[in-house]
Amino acid sequence: MSKTISGFSKLSKSNKIDWIVNTYFSNTEEAKRILKQYWNNNEKLQQLHDEFIENTVTNYYLPLGVAPNFLINDTLYTIPMAIEESSVVAAASKAANFWLDRGGFKTKVISTTKIGQVHFMYHGDFKKLQSFFNYVKPILIKDAKPITKNMEARGGGIIDIELRDKTEDINGYYQLHASFETLDAMGANFINSCLEQFAKTFKNEGLLFEGFSEEEKQIQIVMSILSNYVPDCLVRAEVSCKVEDLSDNDLISGEDFATKFVQAVNIAEIEPYRAVTHNKGIMNGIDAVILATGNDFRAVEAGVHAYASRHGKYSSLTHAKIVDGIFTFWTEIPLALGTVGGLTNLHPLVKLALELLHKPSAKELMQIVAVAGLAQNFAALRSLTTTGIQQGHMKMHLMNILNQFEANEKEKEILTEHFKTNTVTHSAVVEAIKELRVKN
Repeated sequence: MSKTISGFSKLSKSNKIDWIVNTYFSNTEEAKRILKQYWNNNEKLQQLHDEFIENTVTNYYLPLGVAPNFLINDTLYTIPMAIEESSVVAAASKAANFWLDRGGFKTKVISTTKIGQVHFMYHGDFKKLQSFFNYVKPILIKDAKPITKNMEARGGGIIDIELRDKTEDINGYYQLHASFETLDAMGANFINSCLEQFAKTFKNEGLLFEGFSEEEKQIQIVMSILSNYVPDCLVRAEVSCKVEDLSDNDLISGEDFATKFVQAVNIAEIEPYRAVTHNKGIMNGIDAVILATGNDFRAVEAGVHAYASRHGKYSSLTHAKIVDGIFTFWTEIPLALGTVGGLTNLHPLVKLALELLHKPSAKELMQIVAVAGLAQNFAALRSLTTTGIQQGHMKMHLMNILNQFEANEKEKEILTEHFKTNTVTHSAVVEAIKELRVKN
């Protein structure tokens, strides 16, 4: 039976595992064996992984693959991708090869501004608050100088601080809405440190401000935190070519392909049920590169989906058009990324992934990640509007099904050959395995 435990975090890793397996598993030795088989034999490396988070008991592996032949702004890249979904790397590679001889991907960073907010309550005359803010704003910036000095020396720092009135939504609720430039750092710790200093100065100076009544001086700081919604940290990626150059087989003409492709994107722009799946495909590519490069894919996911809803309705993150015989497919997407700090300086595979990408700046990484998302979406829409999504996806999933049934190497070889010319479904693979084993 499950039971509570006190002081779990203070136990050694071995004792943590003992408690877990003895409390939750019937076969304690097998559970222990599975957990320990993923430990790294390099003790120093394992300790590094153990210290990333609290209560580490083992490592959780994901495949790290690569997608080569990405031509981005006339530079060739091989993009690292960490993901478990079987068809993602293959689809990205296929899209890269398709556009390699059609001019490749073109990208540009539109803006890199990041946002943080001090949320506070004030119940008094707004004009007095506005007067106080005008007075205290330069003091806020001055008091944060010990935090911003190094960032400013590199060309970043605080861009601006605004007072925002949110009382129409919540009585007495206001914000200090601050914008930042953090260069090659994602900047979460830097921004949060600045915000907490803003809050401290704002509250203390409020107590001394002669324009406030005694009641108005009692400004309540609710919280100080960066925002993962970064609509002004924006990157554009696109591909384009003549319509007639889009076809690379006899199944569909370039014109028919372009027309159906644009229609598919148009549907995702107006239909939320389709847009969610459409954008999930984009994030397959984006998340895989973000994870491989040690960035925070949860933050990016949250910000991206908020951006997809910015006009009041959830919509596609990619767009397509045909103008004067030219097909263009593009995305403008918010990506707050870093190439210094955090795991980028600690995880050996992250370091390797960044070296594989020519040691990019944060701006360069934004462009590479946006391309991965666009490529993934192009590959998915290309399949959807021509052969159908299941043909390619299920063939990539074949090996997972075979592994579920513990197929040996000979069985894998025979069945892989069989399904080169037969439709892959879970039931068809199961039936084929059974028939093969009966024969043998």
